[in-house]
Amino acid sequence: MAPLSVFIIAKNEADRIGATIRAVRDLTDDLVVIDSGSTDGTQAVAEELGARVIFNPWPGYGPQKRFGEDQCRHEWLLNIDADEELSPALREEIRALFANGEPPRQAYGIRIAETYPGEAAPHPLAYRIAPVRLYRKDAGRYSSSLVHDRVDLKPDAKVGKLKGLIHHRSIRSLGDQIAKLNLYTDQLAHDLEVRGVSIPTWRVYFEFPAAFIKAYFGRLHFLRGTYGFLIAMNYAIWRHLRLAKHYEKKRRNAFAKANKAERA
Repeated sequence: MAPLSVFIIAKNEADRIGATIRAVRDLTDDLVVIDSGSTDGTQAVAEELGARVIFNPWPGYGPQKRFGEDQCRHEWLLNIDADEELSPALREEIRALFANGEPPRQAYGIRIAETYPGEAAPHPLAYRIAPVRLYRKDAGRYSSSLVHDRVDLKPDAKVGKLKGLIHHRSIRSLGDQIAKLNLYTDQLAHDLEVRGVSIPTWRVYFEFPAAFIKAYFGRLHFLRGTYGFLIAMNYAIWRHLRLAKHYEKKRRNAFAKANKAERA
């Protein structure tokens, strides 16, 4: 096995984490699951498949992944989410990367493609991102952002890209996606407030149609038929909700400030 640790953050992922773990467990002797309080048996599923499960109360996306990094024994880290699954081609590519010793670069971007319910694999033209997921501990670590989980690399880190795919099965159902995005937009609005960022109010009027066009045409969701149309609508809804909640917070803060001034 490669000198590689794999870490996964999870909460209530008993229905999905099994496939995630089975796709990586033959790559590592150090498989770590950071659970933030599952009540559906996620911990038992992970332990039965050989993972080391550690509880950590939810501190936000970046901090939770930083905590996961600190639990890993090896210098090389592979991070995947509990709703993601390495393709067989990617698994073999990672194995080959370590076959002759130390990989030539310090970090690698891996393409992640959405896989919708009812699909065995992503559409060939599915929208993809390629964040760094495989990296050395001394080359960088996850950002401390509460809402953005990205690896911040050192300026001199050499980055490569792998060809294989991670299949991202993030959607259980349209309703489940809406509930998830509703919670996420709460965190996004809070993050904007904490950072002192103010987005112009006029964007509230245009965010929904602009986001739908971006998803449906720009991200090629139109290729996925009716389900692609519905996913594009959900994407537009969450982009709208992010700004709507941000506007609402600014409005409440302004009202509270005015009342305080009147009482002074």
